[in-house]
Amino acid sequence: MQSASPIVPDAPGAPATSPAPAEPTSLVQRLRRFLPYIQHVRRYWIVVVIATVIGAATEPAAPALLKPLLDRGFGASAFNPWLVPVALLLLFAIRGSAGFIADIALAKIANEAMFMLRRALFGRLLDARLDLFRSESASSLSNSIVHEVQNAIIMLVNALTGLVKDGLALVGLLVYLLYINWRLTLIVGFLGPAVAWIMRTASRRLHKLAKSSQAATVELAYAVEENVLANRMVRLHGAESAQAGRFEKLSVALRRLAMKSSVAQAAITPVMHMLAAAALSMVIVIALWQADRGMTVGTFASFVAALLMLIAPVKRLSEATGPITRALAVLERSFDLVEHTPAERGGSHDPGRARGHIEFDDVTVRYPGGSGTALDRMNLEIAPGETIALVGPSGSGKTTLANLLPRFLEPASGAVRLDGYELKDWRLSALRRQIAMVSQDVVMFNDSLAANVALGADIDRERVARALEAANLGDLVASLPQGMDSWVGHNATALSGGQRQRLAIARALYKDAPVLILDEATSALDNESERLVQEALRRLMAGRTSLIIAHRLSTIEHADRVAVLDRGSLLELGTQAELIAQGGMYARLHALGGSGGPDL
Repeated sequence: MQSASPIVPDAPGAPATSPAPAEPTSLVQRLRRFLPYIQHVRRYWIVVVIATVIGAATEPAAPALLKPLLDRGFGASAFNPWLVPVALLLLFAIRGSAGFIADIALAKIANEAMFMLRRALFGRLLDARLDLFRSESASSLSNSIVHEVQNAIIMLVNALTGLVKDGLALVGLLVYLLYINWRLTLIVGFLGPAVAWIMRTASRRLHKLAKSSQAATVELAYAVEENVLANRMVRLHGAESAQAGRFEKLSVALRRLAMKSSVAQAAITPVMHMLAAAALSMVIVIALWQADRGMTVGTFASFVAALLMLIAPVKRLSEATGPITRALAVLERSFDLVEHTPAERGGSHDPGRARGHIEFDDVTVRYPGGSGTALDRMNLEIAPGETIALVGPSGSGKTTLANLLPRFLEPASGAVRLDGYELKDWRLSALRRQIAMVSQDVVMFNDSLAANVALGADIDRERVARALEAANLGDLVASLPQGMDSWVGHNATALSGGQRQRLAIARALYKDAPVLILDEATSALDNESERLVQEALRRLMAGRTSLIIAHRLSTIEHADRVAVLDRGSLLELGTQAELIAQGGMYARLHALGGSGGPDL
């Protein structure tokens, strides 16, 4: 792949463009998909484990202090009372230091994981096949990269950390309980299988609900995005009530799933508490029976204290399933985008600068889900340096034909060649370097004028100034306080429609590519600006291959040939004089339009 490649961590068995395998079923299998994004910070995980082990080792120390305190602290042979605050301060100093180090290391892990996954996602966004953008909305993709990754990774890392901390604390307390009285501890051990079954069942249920909630959230976000973008149309057609009803329906569905998830999560805690209470009751009864067998008050208090301390980590362990499954459900969408979204692929041909000889050889294009063909066995040859105009009614295939050149579309059959080489044999970056395009849909970035003109290339201020001047933007640049370094805002909304169109033309002028695609490049200009830009475009097109998608006759006055398309087929081809003489479709359009008249 020759476009900007994503930096994707190597995941065994999950190449970047592999077909989607069977969905992982166990929690461990789902967690393994997260490992490639944190394996480069293993040293921080080691720090976390060491600090957590130290912190967990201090858990039994508190109940252990109770035994000597109760057995010997109040008698005649009591130890120095100052040892108690010293021991407590030392204990909590060790625990606090270990917790602080673990939290800092975990923050590093979480931020590194966010950085790696976001970089992989954005890299895949840059080189993904364009099918992705037809199946996913802009809000869905941006939300996945920016918000979902951050929230899910923080939730997952915190939950995993709690799992490790509470798991080790549980082990430490159980070891101490076995040391104090192994018989009583065996009773607590019967909780293990019950807890494991509850966590496994809850995990499956919560994961299924989390996946459904994620899909519902994406659908709701898309509905909001549509109404934001189409706010004028909604008001113009009086569709507020219908859209409000649609939003309410999606919101209710999301609320229902959220409540189901809350019920499943909330049910875990009382069940765990009942199990703990049953175990504690049995322990107290049996301990009272053993009172005449040498069990002291200090031993019993220490055992019960350690047993009560077990409840908190067991409760948190039972609740860890929820955030882990929710986080993984969100992250799995990101993992799928990185691992299973096909990337664009090209060949290796890179001759430098192309001559601009273009051939469409029996090309057929079908859009997914379409009933017919967008182009039907199209044959057209364009000589180097030739300017050809594409005219025809809407839906005739003009834009489809132009989009084949930079491989924004792939033909279902036939071949498109540039300088005798099929486009699929060209290195993608080399192919797209040969083409400049100005379309009706102007896209600008929230950057300076100069950066938008030199998009993708180093900024040569003299060339930028010439391009801006040739596009009739010299007066605009002179009026701005920072000149070409002025920022244009989001999609250049601070500029007028005509200024934005001319800025796109300046970008094409700056690129100086051998092949030009102009999709009604002067449609948003007034007559005087159009005249100036047409002159600049004519100078630019000299010696270059140019395709002009025309909607007005004034834009194709200087075309060498005109190709008339209708329903995906090439209907007429020739010079303007030849086509007018033939008396066909172009002659009728010309008679209706006249110079600078209505649309073709």
